Amino acid sequence: MASDVLHLIDMLYETIDEAKSSAFSSDKCIVSRNEVLDMLGEIRAQLPVELKKAQDLIRARDEYVEAAKREADNIRRKADLEAKTIVSESKITQEAREKGHEIVRRAEERAATMLQVTNEYTEDALRRTEEALQMALSEMQETRAKYRAASQEKYQEARRRMAEDEQHK
Repeated sequence: MASDVLHLIDMLYETIDEAKSSAFSSDKCIVSRNEVLDMLGEIRAQLPVELKKAQDLIRARDEYVEAAKREADNIRRKADLEAKTIVSESKITQEAREKGHEIVRRAEERAATMLQVTNEYTEDALRRTEEALQMALSEMQETRAKYRAASQEKYQEARRRMAEDEQHK
């Protein structure tokens, strides 16, 4: 319809441009009243529709701009929130990392202390076991020596009896 209005305006312009000049005046002309009034009537009839469309377009553009502004504000707020969250998480991560390092350091110290205590206990237990085994070995050697002596004595006794028995026979 906008092209219809523009076409009608172009036709009106041509009509006036091609009209004959009136006598004694170069800026006045003679046009067909009915023809010009018909064109103006059509323009008047179509113009409210065109104005309404233009107003609708302007309103739609304004709504679009407002929506874009709201969306931009939302995006900016979300970005700010995400930035704050990232910074906060970064701080939390740093604090957690520091606390983790402290826990590991204390655990390593405790493990080193426990290893030292365990080594001392094990060394002491092995020393006492070695002493007990040494004493048991000494006792065993002493008992074995006594057993050999007793056994040798019995053997000698048994041989002596056998020799006596053979002499008595």
